[in-house]
Amino acid sequence: MNSACRNLDGPGPSYRDWRDKITATIDPLGVVVPLIHAQLAWGLHPEELLEQMLCFSNDLLTVGNHAYRRAIGVPSEDPVVPQPDDTRFADPVWTEHASWDIAKEWYLLVTRRIQDMLYETPGLSDNERRRAAFWWRKYLNAVAPTNFFWSNPVAQRLAAESNGESLRRGMENFLADLAAGDIRMTSPDDFKVGENLATTVGGVVARNRMLEVIRYAPIQPQVHARPMVIVTPWINKFYVLDLIPKKSMVRYLLDQGIDVYITSWKNPDQSMHDVGFDHYITEGIDFIVDTARKLSNADKVNASGYCIGGTALSIYMAWATRQYPTEKHPVASWTLFTTLTDFSAPGDIEVFIDEGSVRFLTDAMRRKGVLEGKEMASAFRLLRSNSLIWHYYVHGYLYGEKPPAFDVLYWNMDTTRMPATMHAWYLNELYLHNRLIERDALTVGGQPIDLERIEQPLYSVGAEDDHIAPWKQTFRIMNFVRGPKRYVLSSSGHILGIVNPVVTPPKRRFRADHVHRTDSPEKWLARAEWQSGSWWEDWVAWLAPHSGVLRPAPQAGSLAPKSLGAAPGRYVLET
Repeated sequence: MNSACRNLDGPGPSYRDWRDKITATIDPLGVVVPLIHAQLAWGLHPEELLEQMLCFSNDLLTVGNHAYRRAIGVPSEDPVVPQPDDTRFADPVWTEHASWDIAKEWYLLVTRRIQDMLYETPGLSDNERRRAAFWWRKYLNAVAPTNFFWSNPVAQRLAAESNGESLRRGMENFLADLAAGDIRMTSPDDFKVGENLATTVGGVVARNRMLEVIRYAPIQPQVHARPMVIVTPWINKFYVLDLIPKKSMVRYLLDQGIDVYITSWKNPDQSMHDVGFDHYITEGIDFIVDTARKLSNADKVNASGYCIGGTALSIYMAWATRQYPTEKHPVASWTLFTTLTDFSAPGDIEVFIDEGSVRFLTDAMRRKGVLEGKEMASAFRLLRSNSLIWHYYVHGYLYGEKPPAFDVLYWNMDTTRMPATMHAWYLNELYLHNRLIERDALTVGGQPIDLERIEQPLYSVGAEDDHIAPWKQTFRIMNFVRGPKRYVLSSSGHILGIVNPVVTPPKRRFRADHVHRTDSPEKWLARAEWQSGSWWEDWVAWLAPHSGVLRPAPQAGSLAPKSLGAAPGRYVLET
């Protein structure tokens, strides 16, 4: 007998090893195999399949009866309705005209039933079910009747009303996107960094190969002694926190008398392929913290981190507990915005994360030296393909509409690359193996990392509709670190839950309450009541006792050497 067949459980190659190798070869991104497994699983469970077919038959009868009633002019309630966030069928024509209503109902019925079946597939792991359902959903989204001219009544109406002008404009939009290599969500001509985005006055006060440190000019005559250091994500660029003045978190903090420093990360090229996560900690965060302390003549700083910047800040906080004596720890308090530290349930992006896909991506990155920004942006857009891809396809190409001028979407398109070594480590150690929550399982910058050593007060913000960092996972940091903790749940998603300015009347709301180490998200949620407005005000009130005394603000002209230049700096403009 062949040795490979004998070694199913013993030493040497196992069945699982052979299966994983074959899978990685024929389906490195894990698209096809979960779908095949789902079909085979239903074939091996004929009783469950028959039950589903009977349910489907009942659904068909219900929709058929609805179609008949609409066809003869009898009022009938839609048996299947779109999800609340599904705007594809929002135009009244999809409800008022019987033929289009019937087409919509058939599509929604088939889509809903297929998705339900995939999520209920017997004999598959939860992960394989999610993957199969995800990729089927992407296909079903792509073939929606709204995506084709001859099955989209709105596109036909606009073409008739404009004598074909909408189709001409749609072709112009298509050719422009083809030249750009992307389905653009906004026009790149509408914004320019440093002119109508990232306009808060400041200067570059330090620069190394990893980042530029920007310090902003004070607005108030007095500032708090301890500055705020903001660690931005190096996925996209820093100015999401300094868009236009009324949306700028930076400007809001300056209005409160806080001395603000921010990271503007270098957009890496192939020469930085060996830059690792260690460098982002030691040459990045430690560098800006040290710079801020020296220039502000402060004993400590307050620090905040957003998304992967927050993950890096969490690692830095644990690193600094070993790097510095306890009384010399350079951070007085820290804040996290939509940050994962426990990656056991990382949200929708989990469909891209397994041994095979990470190995495939790692090999591709190492050949190039970097992960291209457009590749990462495409993956994130695929997670919400209806709202981030097909919406712009339909409105741009079928309706002939110009992309809207939207600052957040412009920032979202302003992508950055990832160094191969750093991103491979990040995917393997955090997403794939979830080692950050294990005590001393990671060594970064020469120090073992243990979140439980962190004692500084923590303020953490999650977003209710965040599909990139689900809020219940962002809450998990509360169960690891020591010291006083306050958690905030903002309405909206990963970006607008954080870019959440104080406006009148309030547009959003939030929950906020202190956290005990043994609290679960559900236990905390039960006692944290909704409050109207922006959590920024709650945050500044929490920061006040950690920010030190007020003292005269530095002169704006003395903030930065002229040789380094004014904000927003040089690195943010690199493509």
